[in-house]
Amino acid sequence: MPFPRVRLLVAALMLAAAPAFATTTHHPLEQVPGVYHQQIGELQVTALFDGTVALGRSELVGIAPGAVTRLLDHRYVPEDGKGLQTAVNAYLIQRGEHLTLVDTGTAGCFGPGLGQVLGNLRKAGYDPAEVDDVLLTHAHPDHLCGLLDANDKVAYPNATVWLSAVDAAYWLDPASEASAPQGVRFAFALARKAVAPYAAAGKLRRFSAGQTLPNGVTALDSHGHTSGHVSWKLDGGGGQSVLVWGDIVHFHAVQFAQPQAAYEADSDRTAAIASRRAMMAQAADGGWWVAGAHLPFPGLGHVRREGEAFAWVPGEFGPLPSTSP
Repeated sequence: MPFPRVRLLVAALMLAAAPAFATTTHHPLEQVPGVYHQQIGELQVTALFDGTVALGRSELVGIAPGAVTRLLDHRYVPEDGKGLQTAVNAYLIQRGEHLTLVDTGTAGCFGPGLGQVLGNLRKAGYDPAEVDDVLLTHAHPDHLCGLLDANDKVAYPNATVWLSAVDAAYWLDPASEASAPQGVRFAFALARKAVAPYAAAGKLRRFSAGQTLPNGVTALDSHGHTSGHVSWKLDGGGGQSVLVWGDIVHFHAVQFAQPQAAYEADSDRTAAIASRRAMMAQAADGGWWVAGAHLPFPGLGHVRREGEAFAWVPGEFGPLPSTSP
């Protein structure tokens, strides 16, 4: 039988054996899970998705609107009438049996669609009671409200919480609230509420930028977004390190190419720009992994230099190394 006739016969037999039509009433309502694991030397880093917020183009300052448009063109960042889709991420880092959580997400502070960190941590197979340390990059609600669960109870009952002394002195002080810009005053009460039970239990620790904590994590000074903002550097061994840099970048399609573009909410824009350039340069030159709170989930990858600017290199999806003998 000539080859074309064989193909026709096989196709006819397949059609005859198949059901007439397949139907479904299922309509997916969410992406699951919001978890991604990355092995970095001795560290297992688990990215935990909290949800997304919308940031408007107008919130970028220090750069002409036309330049913003050109940078966003063909970058396909989802955008609606409220603004550009911006992820909120937290990171759980395991070294041996020690668990460190960097930032905690929004919990119930920002409304529906957010507050998924605690649930995703459980989906990843961890018990919140196993977390030893919670490291905060700064005291904004999308980074510390998740210290409490949906019932305003302690989410990480056995954890020590680390907040920079500078941010603690400002955001936990009612006197600072009275003199703060109107647009950020809501955040003070949220910060005090989130840390209160940990402070009452003697589990809130203040530290200075540049300090290395007892667990070997170093707080790098990256102030500007807030006066006490830090980025956390963890050494994974074998020449591999990860920098969890908090809010160094909010608009990834713009601020790598134009690091001088500031975010309207930065408390000190000049300092924020200097910190962005410094963190990007150190990460690029050191070949460090970077974990970004507002980079597209999972927000794990590298930074490379492009002349006087930089570019984001997302990590490649890959399987975890086998632990079997």
